[in-house]
This record gives sequence, structure tokens and C-alpha cells, in this order.
Amino acid sequence: MDADDPYESLPKESSLAAHLGAGALAGMAEHCIMYPVDSVKTRMQSIIPEPGARYRSIAHAFKTIIRQEGLLRPVRGVSVVAAGAGPAHALYFSCYEQMKKTLGGNSRGMEPGHYPIANGAAGCIATVFHDASMNPVDVVKQRLQMYGSPYKGAIDCFRTVLRTEGVGAFYRSFTTQLTMNLPFQSIHFMVYEFMQETFNPSHEYNPETHLVSGAMAGAVAAAVTTPLDVCKTLLNTQEKRVRNKKAAISGMVDAFRTVYRVGGFFAYFKGVRARVVFQMPATAISWSVYELFKHLITNQQRSALYAKESGRREPKQDLVLLRQDKMSLAVK
Repeated sequence: MDADDPYESLPKESSLAAHLGAGALAGMAEHCIMYPVDSVKTRMQSIIPEPGARYRSIAHAFKTIIRQEGLLRPVRGVSVVAAGAGPAHALYFSCYEQMKKTLGGNSRGMEPGHYPIANGAAGCIATVFHDASMNPVDVVKQRLQMYGSPYKGAIDCFRTVLRTEGVGAFYRSFTTQLTMNLPFQSIHFMVYEFMQETFNPSHEYNPETHLVSGAMAGAVAAAVTTPLDVCKTLLNTQEKRVRNKKAAISGMVDAFRTVYRVGGFFAYFKGVRARVVFQMPATAISWSVYELFKHLITNQQRSALYAKESGRREPKQDLVLLRQDKMSLAVK
């Protein structure tokens, strides 16, 4: 490995397992730590909330949910997210790293600097794989998060939806999810890489810049894509009060029309504060964990490679040579 290889990517010698492990830990940390805020966001995006689920603010929502439904209600469904986020984010980050290399986002040769197009394209490709595996998890998660959820747990929710609505229900929001996440991740990665290029141009491991860059990237991307997130939530939860005897809200166009018909233009931004509050620390945690894991892997592999290239002897070889020297002295 070249000594000048930037930290910003894992070493060329890194195995696929290294990328997968870094991504899995990052995804699980992001979703599990911030899950209570995600639950509040889902509640606040309800187009016609039940009387007991009308909240004035994020703090009011937390207090009301805990008072009315119990201390653990904000974390209901976290187990299914923990199980799904690991594999989905492992695929996501490993795909992003590989595509960024392929598209030239890691170039530091004759023209060092920021490569927003390559980084954005890599983020889009990674998102397709991530969403395909995560969409069913989101459906179960959001149905468990809704006020008055009739399901006993994640398994009961999955079985009931499968039996009553079919497999298609788990991918009813996939087009909307993808339409939302492609610009979200493009903006997210471009802002993150821009912040890194601005505040960490040497591309060294720097926890503070990873934390701030991740938070800013998440905030900007979340605010811009909130209307699509509102529509995705409606497709996943299929609010009965919104459907009004309609069999199902069937797709992205139908969801957009329904949101506007019921709540007008401002309904597209329901829960925007909760979404930004969720995404800022979530992306900050995700990038911080991922960059830390990359840093540890990089140091370990570079140390091993240095030892190999320097031809350093093993301790047993040194002991054998020392004994040979003593025997030679004894003979003399």
C-alpha cells in the first residue's frame, strides 16, 4: 500500500468484511440511539391524527406518549430496526466506498479536491441497494409506531400485513422511498464531503469534523426531502381516517394528491422539525462510528503491512539467532 494513500478510504487491502462491519455498526448505532425521536417524527407526520395524538411540539409529544402509553412506548419496534439496519447499512456503506473509488471520488492525484458528482452518484447507487432491503422494515416499524397500533409486536405486524394486504404492501412505498432517498443521499454525501474538504482537507481521522459534517449533512438533506417523507409515512401506515373508506393509498402520486387534498401545501412539511432533529444526530453518529471503525482498521492493516514490508523478524527467529550467537562464543 502506498504510504500516501488517503485515510478517507479504507486501504486497498481491506476485505469486504471490513467495509460490511463498519457499515453495520454505523447503521445500528444511528437507528437504535435515535429511535425514540423517529417514533415522534412518525406520529407528527400523521395527516389526520387521533385526538390523543395531537402534539404541539417534539417535547410535548414525548411527554404525552410516555404519560398516556408508558415509558417504553417510544422504543416500540426498535428490535426490528436493529435487525434490519445492520445488513442494510453494511451493504450501503460498502457499496458507497467501492463506487466512490470506481467513479473517481477518491482521486487525490494531479487534481486534488472535492468531487461532488462522483460522491453523489456513489450515494445514489448505494441507496438503491439499501432501500430494497430496508423498505419492509420501515413498513413494520412505522405501523408499530403509530398511535393505537393494533399489533402485538413486529412478528404479529409482519404476519398480519402479509395475510391481509399481501407482499406488495411491504413495497408500496418503495418508489416514494427511493425518490426521496436518491436526492437525500446525494445531498447528504455531497454536503458531508464538502464539509470534510473544508474543515479536514488533510483527510485525517478527526472526530470533531466527522461529527459536525455528519450533522450538517443530515440537517440539510432532511429539510429538503420532508415532503417525500410525509408521503412515504402515509403509504406505510395507511391511515384509516385519511383513506376514508378507500381500499388503499396505492402509490407516490396518489399519496401526494391525498396529502394536499386533506391538509393543503403545509401538510407536506408536517414533522419537519422532528425529522431534522432526528437526522442531525443520527447522521452524526453514523459517520462518527463509521469513520472510527475505518480509522481502527486502517491503522491495524498499515501496521501489519509495515511489519511485513520491513522484514521484521518474528520473536522466535530472534531467540534462535541469540542461541546460535551464544554457542559460537562458547566454542571460541
